[in-house]
Amino acid sequence: MEFENKLRALMNEYGVNLRGLISIMDPQTGAAVPRPASTKAPRKLKVYKNPNTGEVVEAKGGNRKVLKARKTEFGAEVVEDWLQ
Repeated sequence: MEFENKLRALMNEYGVNLRGLISIMDPQTGAAVPRPASTKAPRKLKVYKNPNTGEVVEAKGGNRKVLKARKTEFGAEVVEDWLQ
């Protein structure tokens, strides 16, 4: 009990809470604390359909290999018009 009382007095004196004390005593413990979930919304699926060939390309981002190839071949503005 005496040790606990002295420890709590020191914690109050230096403004350290129990979590802070634990991270001082064992720094690796803090690494195991999970981070909050991302607040970023997931990207929406975009569907591009070539009106000439009927080819369908689905992508969540503009870096899809096939989508990039079509934009190079036909032009980015034309391919964006294919968006469903």
